[in-house]
Amino acid sequence: MVQRFLSHFGRYSGVLRTGVLGGAAIALASLPLVVPAGLGVMKASQIYQALPTQLRDHQVGQTSYVYANDGKTLITMFYDEHRKFVPLSTVSPNVTQAVLAAEDARFYQHMGVDVKSIARAFLTNRREGEVAQGASTLTMQYVRMSLRDSARTPEEAIQATEQTPERKLTEIRLAIKLEGHWSKNQIMEGYLNMAYFGHRAYGIYAASQIYFSKEPKDLTLVEAATLAGLVKAPSSFDPANQPQAALDRRNYVIRRMAELKEITPEQATAATASPIKLKLTEPSHDCSSVPTAHRDWGFFCDFFKSWWSQQAAFGTNPNDRMDELRTGGYQIVTSLDPKLQAFSEQDVISREPLNSKLAYGNVVVQPGTGRVISMAVNRVYSLDQSGNGANSDPYKQAAGIKGSYPNTVAPLLGGGNISGYQAGSTFKMFTMLAALDSGMKMSKSFYAPQRYVSQYVVEPGGPAACGNRWCPSNASGSMTGKQNMYTGFGKSVNTYFVQLEQAVGADKAVRMAEKLGLSWHNDVDRSLASPARAPGWGSFTLGVADTTPLEMANAYATVAAEGMYCKPSPVMSIKAPTGEEITYKAKDGKTLKAADPQCTRVFSQDVGRAATDAARCVTGYKAAKGSCGDWSTGSIVYGLVGRPVAGKTGTTDNTQAAWFVGFTPDLAAASFIADPDNTRNAATDGNYNKPLEAVANSLRTALEGKPVRDFNPPSTAILD
Repeated sequence: MVQRFLSHFGRYSGVLRTGVLGGAAIALASLPLVVPAGLGVMKASQIYQALPTQLRDHQVGQTSYVYANDGKTLITMFYDEHRKFVPLSTVSPNVTQAVLAAEDARFYQHMGVDVKSIARAFLTNRREGEVAQGASTLTMQYVRMSLRDSARTPEEAIQATEQTPERKLTEIRLAIKLEGHWSKNQIMEGYLNMAYFGHRAYGIYAASQIYFSKEPKDLTLVEAATLAGLVKAPSSFDPANQPQAALDRRNYVIRRMAELKEITPEQATAATASPIKLKLTEPSHDCSSVPTAHRDWGFFCDFFKSWWSQQAAFGTNPNDRMDELRTGGYQIVTSLDPKLQAFSEQDVISREPLNSKLAYGNVVVQPGTGRVISMAVNRVYSLDQSGNGANSDPYKQAAGIKGSYPNTVAPLLGGGNISGYQAGSTFKMFTMLAALDSGMKMSKSFYAPQRYVSQYVVEPGGPAACGNRWCPSNASGSMTGKQNMYTGFGKSVNTYFVQLEQAVGADKAVRMAEKLGLSWHNDVDRSLASPARAPGWGSFTLGVADTTPLEMANAYATVAAEGMYCKPSPVMSIKAPTGEEITYKAKDGKTLKAADPQCTRVFSQDVGRAATDAARCVTGYKAAKGSCGDWSTGSIVYGLVGRPVAGKTGTTDNTQAAWFVGFTPDLAAASFIADPDNTRNAATDGNYNKPLEAVANSLRTALEGKPVRDFNPPSTAILD
């Protein structure tokens, strides 16, 4: 569990366990003024003695801020109550002076209860026959807010705010005790950080940001008076919706400040003559309200939420973890590179527009950490899908379901609950890794005919069936002949890889994919991947299972990292409001940072280097230790990237999806193009190069100006 923290003002509530005897006299003196007539002082005193003597320990919710990898670019915020704790020393004196004038002019003279004010309010209310005037000090108001925020049931929350003598007596008793243990400045600090100012602004920091787009330390006299006037009735004095009422209330506060000699009459005259100049800021909240100009960030944000909900460091279940995110006040620096994200987004849109039925996306991951650098797709992250195009699935269209373009919140790139897309021959990597990991050599060769009768049993009449056997074919007759891992991978020879899969066992290829982070997204794949059925899943090597760009980019990042698998992660650092890095206890008892990469070795360095050497054949970079043959499926990539690069192309039957997964020693990327609404629709052969171009352009741009690193060659022992 995360090392929890209490807010500054929540942290002190435990000291109220001891009483202040001197406060009893003040409280008893106030009793006749706050209890019903005829009750009697003795009876009232008994009620008073039975009231609570301490505030409940609680943590006041604060906003969590989520930034890009520069630590400055705000992606979004998460909160139940938009609040950020700030020390009193960072708040303009104008604010404290205005709040005292508006709410409690004798704050620095009384001991939590202002008997004079209570008496005045009592007489006024008796005369009016209703509650026309209150007498709560700032300390009593803080107590009330604390009781409300620490309520465990709706009934307790109602009791904390209802107009009853018992509630007032409770506030009096706790306020007196609080004053015995806190300084006046601590109480003022707590009050300013808890008070509600309207427009979802809890505390002075949120209020100054929302109404005036500035820090609390920069608030002017006029601005401070405006905010101080809101506390009494935020809706009634809302300067955005009730401008005249807000102006009248602000001017009242300013005049009171002059009466209290906090400002001069001349200052008051000038201030009351000034209009209220708002600079409203709508606080972003959750992934659906990332900045309008950067709606593509929403897909990364959605992945971040999915990741957070799975981290045991933040709670025992997903709901508790999300509550923690919305109340913990975390400062989260993510791995998102806003410059690369902007480039990649424009790059994919330039080739496949937002209103295309085909989704075209690209994910970039850092090998050795699993950190996700960018997630671009030709879609707008938005809940408003009223203007979307027609669904390409005729059944969904008939049911009135809109298509997913241009607006969607579906996690098309991964990290959520979508099924994903078949990735074709990119899965051959898992078979090759399984074979190398089992001790086979790169020289392992088979004669690869145009069509091969495999050992795998299938239903007669199915795709690629010959009788009850699975009989896959190659994409081209030029692939016929003797192949090894270098030529078989570079040319993507189906009938070679089916034989390699038979030699190592299809279940070994499936288990290798799982080690590299693939999960099974539908019931069919889960059943076929089970221990009982995986040995017979021959078509697995040709990529018939659904996956996502995020999974594939990270799987190939494991190859780039020479066998070190790291779980996909969207974060670089997570800090509490105190500035401390959040840590947790691992199963082995070690204390780890919650943002640290979670990595394990899944195969040897030499296996990773050998697989990389074969993957170089695909891109035109050529292998360090083997012969790639005279052609490959992605030979344009090396020229586009301009530095050492490896990878694998992939297409599905009838080109329903086209893929490319590429990597350098520094970054890995996966791109796809497919119809997410109807995966049976063809992406067409004309789109074959688009994933190659997306990956190559992102890798080139991300690594521009950085040192050129080459891959480590495999040892001779693994070659033949």
